[in-house]
Amino acid sequence: MAGNPTNFSAAPLSFALALATSLAACSDSKGFEPKRTAWGNPDIEGVWDFRNLTPLERPPELADKATLTPEEAKAFRELVLQAVDVDNRTEEAALDIEGAYNTFWWDWGTELHEDLRTSLIIDPPNGRLPDITPEARAQMEKQNRLRIPPVRDLFSYSANPAVFRPAGPESLGLSERCLVGFNAGPPLTPSAYNNNLRIVQTPKYIVLVTEMIHDARIVPMDDRPHLTSEIRRWSGDSRGRWEGNTLVIETTNFTDKTPTFQLPTTLETLTELGAVGSGMNMHLVESFTRISESRLDYEYTLTDPTTFVRPFTVNIPMRVSDGQMFEYACHEGNYALPGMLKGARLLEAEELDAPKTLTGRLSANTE
Repeated sequence: MAGNPTNFSAAPLSFALALATSLAACSDSKGFEPKRTAWGNPDIEGVWDFRNLTPLERPPELADKATLTPEEAKAFRELVLQAVDVDNRTEEAALDIEGAYNTFWWDWGTELHEDLRTSLIIDPPNGRLPDITPEARAQMEKQNRLRIPPVRDLFSYSANPAVFRPAGPESLGLSERCLVGFNAGPPLTPSAYNNNLRIVQTPKYIVLVTEMIHDARIVPMDDRPHLTSEIRRWSGDSRGRWEGNTLVIETTNFTDKTPTFQLPTTLETLTELGAVGSGMNMHLVESFTRISESRLDYEYTLTDPTTFVRPFTVNIPMRVSDGQMFEYACHEGNYALPGMLKGARLLEAEELDAPKTLTGRLSANTE
């Protein structure tokens, strides 16, 4: 996980330089021909950074505005950077302490999408997630707030932390249990940290190694069929092929233990949170296209008619990284879980004892 300190006094200059670099990269991508591997495929190996400040969904106040002007983008970027700057400490002591890390340890990124788009979602045209089906919405209450197993939520925010007392590890979010990463996918999603992907190529396989949870997805590049429907995997069953200079990966056979999608946490509200749907019904198509020496275009389309009324497509630019990617040691089961569960039991004990304490105080006051 890389640190991301921000110098606000230099923001206008850094944005201008970033914009100029992005426009040059977009210009260079036209007609770009990538280098080839020894066996003739486009070379997309390396470590790729998918951090991005552009929100997954277009903010409602931007309505049908698909892109920002440079001036609007500059102002929007500064607002987002301020919002994710946790060094702006609150006056509430408990929240200040529970906020844990300072900004140095977070890694949201510092730039918007290169084409100044208002959302990473490119279809539907309004830049918003499609409507959730009534059936999937009805399941959200059981899944996210009541925590009825199997809990597919990646976090526990949606369970109302003020009253949530996990009975056991199965009640906690999948990423809190270090079973899956909250941005590792598939599909990939820019998030708070560990936004790196390492791609390794061989003639018969592509390996996608995510920094988050250090998961390695091995993708066969031959014509073998997908696994039978009885065999399910946490990251699904992937098959790859080349379409010109684009690597296309089709993934099915996700497990019922994972969600179709984790709804985004907005900076404005936490009212619509949690996982939606079941991976059992999910079909994912991803594409990777090298558009310059330093850029990799990542795009995916997610289809699940039992969860969303229509498919949706997301586009995320990746930048080449010259750094190494180290193991993120989030151990399966998470060594912190015993402490979390012990804390829940202590809170329950305090709540049971509270009426007795109050009764004792009232009795003492009447004597």
